[in-house]
Amino acid sequence: MEVGDHRNRSTKRRRDDEDDLNNHSTENASNGDAFDLSLLEAVEKSRNAVEVLDIKTLKKLVLSFERRLRDNIEARLKYPDQPDKFADSEIQLHDEIEKLKILAGGPELYPELVNLNAIPSILGLLSHENVDIAVDVVGLIQDLTDEDVLDENDEAVRVLVDALVENNALELLVQNLGRLSESDPDEMSAAYGTLATVENMVEVRPAVAELVCERTKLLRWMLGKIKAREFDSNKQYASELLAILLQNSAANQKRLGQINGVDVVLQAVAMYKSRDPRSSDEEEMVENLFDCLCCLLMPVENKERFVKAEGVELMIIIMKQKKLAYGSAIRALDFAMTNYPPACERFVDVLGLKTAFAAFMGKAILVFSRPQNPMSKKNKKESHQEELEERIISLVASLFGGILRGSRRERLLSKFVENECEKVDRLMELYMRYSDRVKAESERLDQLELDDLEMDEEEHYNRKLESGLYTLQLIAVILGHLWSSEHPRIRARIELLLKQQKLTKRDVADILQEYHDNIGDLDGLEEKERAQAKIQKFISAFRE
Repeated sequence: MEVGDHRNRSTKRRRDDEDDLNNHSTENASNGDAFDLSLLEAVEKSRNAVEVLDIKTLKKLVLSFERRLRDNIEARLKYPDQPDKFADSEIQLHDEIEKLKILAGGPELYPELVNLNAIPSILGLLSHENVDIAVDVVGLIQDLTDEDVLDENDEAVRVLVDALVENNALELLVQNLGRLSESDPDEMSAAYGTLATVENMVEVRPAVAELVCERTKLLRWMLGKIKAREFDSNKQYASELLAILLQNSAANQKRLGQINGVDVVLQAVAMYKSRDPRSSDEEEMVENLFDCLCCLLMPVENKERFVKAEGVELMIIIMKQKKLAYGSAIRALDFAMTNYPPACERFVDVLGLKTAFAAFMGKAILVFSRPQNPMSKKNKKESHQEELEERIISLVASLFGGILRGSRRERLLSKFVENECEKVDRLMELYMRYSDRVKAESERLDQLELDDLEMDEEEHYNRKLESGLYTLQLIAVILGHLWSSEHPRIRARIELLLKQQKLTKRDVADILQEYHDNIGDLDGLEEKERAQAKIQKFISAFRE
């Protein structure tokens, strides 16, 4: 990250002084004046000497910082309307803040830094009248909390982060963020540093993710940033941090929804409905925005906001354009429709089935993200295609789960009858591919157990899920819906295809049984029992 000129003034001044000394010694030597070379060597050694970082050095740094801070406060109080009278004290204060950055090299000293009560003084400068001083402090806190500092000093860094939170660092950082100018490169850099500091603190103390949203207006600031049409590094970082804050927090998801977050994120992704990002950084930002949208779509109230804001229609438009965001739009629709029938109904009403089943049949021609090197292009395309398949399978399963009766259900089922049941054929093709993959993984895991590699039942199951078992289970669920429809042509096609693969309905029932037995109670015991009852009906139907 670039450091602004105003933070280099004193450093440059010292560099100029050194040049003067060198010039002076050269002139003296050329004039024949006696010059003690040992003195010159001593000066050179002193320049390269590195002060040992210990408690003694820490106390010395803090004492010097407190002294310069006091001098600056006194100068500003004595000459409030005469900047030239306190300018020198401000430069000296800047130097002391810069010196404190050396502490990032000794995180084991953080508890002592806290004990010396230096944190309130440091944080107080975030409200300093001179924005440059506040910018210096942002850089200092960012360095002290940087992820590279963690390593083997987790507890010491936690002590620092706890002290920062207790002394209102989150509130002060965000308040300062509001006064930083986007036209000033140094202040833009400080805004980036503020976001980095919050992320660092969340990494150390995950509870900070909800605290910063509860106590400050950071969510509003980030919404304003991602809403802007111009792309820059701060917009990218805002999208990334927003996704982090939403990822595992229902409270933050609901809080953002309450301040019009769903609508703003939709506006942000709408900029890419008919065009692709122009760079890899912008591409990453778009992915972050869709991550935010999917997190937002976890609470039911935000699903409702999504439907009202015509989010379903926007995702279908993005799919029709077949741009880079194609797969992300499918994922967002799947989140919106999971356990929320109104979104499923809207999807059918606005003619989304045609677009969805084009993807299901693998007919979409997609733009793939830029590969890091030419050798990875093929693998990246295959990986993207596989991910897309899994998303569209999940979306179709969500549709069947959300549309249980009426004309919409008939329209959904008719898709599997048209064109000689080609979609049933496609479904069975996917069933066999994922079934073979899971079978191969199961055999590999069984061999590992024979080789005395211990693995409990849960880990064994999770390994199978990673190999494609969950997608296979969703395919079996879709087959369950189709079979339970009792549509004669669909049933006949399924039986024919199973027979061709030397399989029976009981094979599908076995997959559903494993799914049934492993449904968790994350959404409550009542929801678990309801889900299991639905799957049990499919199992019974296949075992008749």
